[in-house]
Amino acid sequence: MPKDRAQSARPFLAGLNHRTSSLGLRDQLFVEEDDQPAVLMRLRQAGLDEAILLATCDRVEVVGAHPDPDKAASSAIDVLAAHAGIEPQRIREQANMLSDGAAVSHLFHIASSLESLVVGEPQVLGQIKASHRLARGLGMRAGVLEHILQAAYGAAKRVRTDTGIGEGPVSIAAVATMLVKDLHGDLAGVSALLVGAGDMGEMVAEDMKDAGLANLAAIHPRPRRARRTAQVLGCNHADFEDLGNMLHKFDVVIAALGGGGRIIDKPLMQAALKLRRRRPVFIIDTAVPGDVDPAVHDLEDAYVYGFNDLERIAMDGLAGRETEAEAARGIVVREVEAFLAGRRERDAGPLVGGLRTAFEAERDRALAEAGGDAKKATRLLINRLLHGPSTRLRQAAATADMDLDAAERLLDHLFQPGAPDDGFKDGDENT
Repeated sequence: MPKDRAQSARPFLAGLNHRTSSLGLRDQLFVEEDDQPAVLMRLRQAGLDEAILLATCDRVEVVGAHPDPDKAASSAIDVLAAHAGIEPQRIREQANMLSDGAAVSHLFHIASSLESLVVGEPQVLGQIKASHRLARGLGMRAGVLEHILQAAYGAAKRVRTDTGIGEGPVSIAAVATMLVKDLHGDLAGVSALLVGAGDMGEMVAEDMKDAGLANLAAIHPRPRRARRTAQVLGCNHADFEDLGNMLHKFDVVIAALGGGGRIIDKPLMQAALKLRRRRPVFIIDTAVPGDVDPAVHDLEDAYVYGFNDLERIAMDGLAGRETEAEAARGIVVREVEAFLAGRRERDAGPLVGGLRTAFEAERDRALAEAGGDAKKATRLLINRLLHGPSTRLRQAAATADMDLDAAERLLDHLFQPGAPDDGFKDGDENT
C-alpha cells in the first residue's frame, strides 16, 4: 500500500489583509513590484517553491502548496518580515494563516472579489494572474497550486457571468467621471490629483483617463508608492509634503489613502479655494475611513462625494448589491466544494491502485498454487484476502482498540450491493 499520500503538497495561505490587520502594518509590509521577484526567490530558498505573492492595497499574502502547510505559512511570514525589517511576531499577531480547504476557499473568494474592500471590484483577478505569471516566469514549481489557481479562475468567471456583482464598482468609477464632467466639462482641460494608492481611487483615476483626462498627478506619503502608482497610471507624481502648496492647481482631488486621518481638512481646502478665485473643486473621497474632513462639505465651491454617495447614485441600493454578493458567495461555495471533492478523489487514487495491485498479486499466487483448479484457487484467494483483516478485527475487538460499529459501517459502505459502477466490467484484465 502507498505510504506517501500525506507527503503530497497541501494548500496554505499566510499574510495580512484589510480584514485582519491595520493599514499601518500592512503598508510597512507592502512589497513593491520591483522587489517581488527577490521575495519570491527568498520564499523558494525557504523551501516554498510552489507559491505566489499577492501584494495589493488590500492585502500582502503568500499563497502556495507544501507538504507541511502550517510550517510553510510560518516560513512565509518570516520571509515577509525579513524583507520589511519587521519582527515576525508583529505580523503573526495580525496575520491570516490558513491551510487546506480554508486556504482554497479564501483564494476563491479573493479571485471572485468577495474579499476585497470594495466587493466586486474587477482588478483583483488581474492582480492574481499577474502574480501567477511572475512566479511561473521565475521558475517556481507548478503542481497543486497550479490546479488551485486554475479552479479559482473558473470560479471567478462563473461569478462574473452568472451575477451582476461586477457592475457596482465599475459604475461607481463611471459615476465619478460623469459628475466631474457635469461640473468641469470636457476632461481634456481638467487637472486631477490622486492622493494615496487605494484600488478604488486608482479605478476612478483610470476611468477618468479613459474619458479624456490628460493632466493627472499622484502623491503618497511613501515616495516609492507614489512612483509605482504613477507608473501604473502613466501619470506624474509629486512629493506628499507639497500637498498644501499645490492643492489649488487641481480641479479634481481623488482621496484614496485610507489611513484613518484627515489628509484634507477645512483650512487646507479654504486656502486652496482662495487661490483658485472661486473656481470649484470636485473632491472624491474613496477612502474607508474617509481622508476628507467632513467640515470641507460646508465650503462653498468644494463639492465632496464620499464612497457611499457614489454608491447610492450608481446602484438602486445596497440591498441590490448584497443580493448579488450572496448569489456570488453561493457559487464560490459550490465551486470550492467541487474542487475539494475532486482533490480528495484524486488523493484516493494511489490507495485504490495499491489495493488493486495487492489483490492481483494474491490472485496470481492462488492460480499458480491451484494448478488450474478454479474452486481451489477461489478458496485460496478468499482466505488470503480475508485473513489479515479478520485477524486484526478480532484483535481490535478483544483489546477495545476499535469502534466496531464504525468499522461495520465502513465495511457496509465499501462493499454494499449495487455500488456505483467504477468503469470496470467482468472479464476486464485489470480487474
